[in-house]
Amino acid sequence: MLAATRFSLPNPSPSPPEPKPTISLSSEPPSKPQPRKLKGSAKLNLWSRARSIRSGRKLDFHDKPVHAAEPVAEAPVRTGDGLSDSEREDDKEGKTIYMVSDGTGWTAEHSVSAALGQFDHCLVDHGCSVCTHLFSGVDDIERLIEVVRQAAKENALLVYTLADPSMADAARKACQLWGVPCTDVLGPITEAISSHLGVSPSGLPRGAGGRILLSEDYFQRIEAIEFTIKQDDGALPQNLRKADIVLTGVSRTGKTPLSIYLAQKGYKVANVPIVMGVELPKALFEIDPHKVFGLTIDPVVLQTIRKSRAKTLGIAEQDLHNYAQMGYVKKELEHAGKIFAQNPSWPVIEVTSKAIEETAAVILRLYSDRKQKRSLPSISKRY
Repeated sequence: MLAATRFSLPNPSPSPPEPKPTISLSSEPPSKPQPRKLKGSAKLNLWSRARSIRSGRKLDFHDKPVHAAEPVAEAPVRTGDGLSDSEREDDKEGKTIYMVSDGTGWTAEHSVSAALGQFDHCLVDHGCSVCTHLFSGVDDIERLIEVVRQAAKENALLVYTLADPSMADAARKACQLWGVPCTDVLGPITEAISSHLGVSPSGLPRGAGGRILLSEDYFQRIEAIEFTIKQDDGALPQNLRKADIVLTGVSRTGKTPLSIYLAQKGYKVANVPIVMGVELPKALFEIDPHKVFGLTIDPVVLQTIRKSRAKTLGIAEQDLHNYAQMGYVKKELEHAGKIFAQNPSWPVIEVTSKAIEETAAVILRLYSDRKQKRSLPSISKRY
């Protein structure tokens, strides 16, 4: 499976890198004149090779014959790393990162994404770009070598998460052989934990044969997701006591997506909307207050979100009435604020500039602290 994402990063070096004394990936002699392909064909070749790897076919690292209709010109001069001048010219436009995993590739993909987040300043001027490719399910040496060779062709950085030590070692040696810069994401932390626990790792990727897939944790997450879906938007308030976490706030503060995200981690989540003129369920005030979390948001941002939501649903602005009117939005947030003030043990989390993952991290930290009865600062503060 291959997935590609494009980011923008600054180009640290305006001039092309000097040829590396690595093994040539092309066996064709550069002496005979050959027709040069049309401009842009080098990128098309890169995409074609990527599709070849995804389909499991063997890669052909030699230039294919050019049709007679194509213009004839001098042969492209290839350097020691197998890249022609036209391919190197295309390489100036951006860099490539290969992510290789013996499982789903979730760890590699999110690690690279988190690292690329440190270069968001380049998004302003679009100095250069980076294209990431995910190769998941790479569980045999032959396919691994194939990907490494392709990375050498594209002058790519290779990031891998391979649980099997022999596979990880093969990736490292292959990268050394082909001159590919590489990073092992999983190995160092696995070794550190192994040393700390005094236990050897299994060396099996998640989901590999011999591992217990239908574990207690698996069924717990399925049960949590089913519970959360049934409890969405204030449904079945009599079941609030069964929830691990209860979210409350005005409409469009992200209660539903946040609930689903937490449910995928195994927590039973219920969410209760706060609407002016609608009485909140009594069960919300009868359950353990330590499991309730309030959500609030900036009124201008909330109005924008509500207008966008209404437009998506095909509702005309004149038909919105109070839903997206600034005066009503402010009153509704003030109404929610009064409820939060009357229940000081409910943490109030400001979600205006937070991603779902960030809000979830705050909730889970507080939830864990409370469950383990750790000392906390003033719990009524905004987070």
